[in-house]
Amino acid sequence: MKKALVQEPPSTTATPSATELPSTETPTGTAGTQQAHGEGPGSRLPGLALTLALAALATAVGRLLPVLGGPVTAVVLGVLVAAVRKPGPRLRRGITGANKPVLQAGVALLGAQLSLTQVLHVGGGSLPIMLGSLGACLTAAHFLGRRLGVESNLRTLVGAGTGICGASAIAAVTPVIGAASAEVAYAISTIFLFNIAAVLVFPVLGHLLGMDPHAFGLFAGTAVNDMSSVVAVATAYGPSAIDDAVVVKLTRTLMIIPICLGLALWARRRARAADAAADSPRVSAFRLVPWFLVVFLLAAAANSAGLVPAGVQPGLKELSVLLITVALCAVGLSTDVAALRRTGPRPLLLGACLWVVVSVTSLTLQYGVGAL
Repeated sequence: MKKALVQEPPSTTATPSATELPSTETPTGTAGTQQAHGEGPGSRLPGLALTLALAALATAVGRLLPVLGGPVTAVVLGVLVAAVRKPGPRLRRGITGANKPVLQAGVALLGAQLSLTQVLHVGGGSLPIMLGSLGACLTAAHFLGRRLGVESNLRTLVGAGTGICGASAIAAVTPVIGAASAEVAYAISTIFLFNIAAVLVFPVLGHLLGMDPHAFGLFAGTAVNDMSSVVAVATAYGPSAIDDAVVVKLTRTLMIIPICLGLALWARRRARAADAAADSPRVSAFRLVPWFLVVFLLAAAANSAGLVPAGVQPGLKELSVLLITVALCAVGLSTDVAALRRTGPRPLLLGACLWVVVSVTSLTLQYGVGAL
């Protein structure tokens, strides 16, 4: 297993460097440099056009099948296209540009439909369930990961991604523990697989359990990994579940800060023990706070102060869902299906176990506090 992790799978988001492009004679200056590197203003258009076309198709299918919804359809279409033919460097530039920034913008717009009172009420009320499920996940990641023979850094990445916020948590934890790029790719692939599983399974499970929108929003916000999948799951269950799910998920995202600071202290101690304290990582808590969370809270504050007219709120909600659909198309198109097949089973099995642990813990705690 460790040997397999030494081999670095191809990145699903990286663009080729200058050394990877054909050498051509180009004019000097900024315009010539951009043309030589394929990074001019129009270089993103092909990939962006493909993403927007799939997003339009996903939106149409979502309107015909409201239970499925546009965001879920977007993920499925993107993965199917990537499985048939993986987008090349020319398309990846635009796809990458339509991924994370667009998703964060869409989530930030959701804040304009909430009030700070609602944020504090829902987010604060979810803390016992959120902290309980996070603690159960990290504990299971440590012990089950060791039992399965999963390397320390990889089980930390999978545990943080499952317990906190998917790829964002993995990206934040990576420099803290010094994880290798192969470990990061494996962890993100594992998390993404169970994001898709949650999108397909959780709405059905919620209906079988007879959960009301508030309870399901709490469940989705605490048991689903990435924000994109949280929104997709809540949208598939019903529009009234989205607000609670997003607020709980954003509150859960804040757990990145104490977890990364704790891991930094642990890494520093481990480095000192190896007489390498000079190389120990330093973490800024300020930089770990996602910008879209700040914008979300500012938008909620503006709405609380009456600065967002009621007439424009439906349009903002439609725009936010559209942006999220576009971003999910990009996520699906960026999926390396071949890499998922090449990876070994043990970290994947760990991810499955943690997914079950978090889901069961969330439902159990909700039942215990009377929220279910």
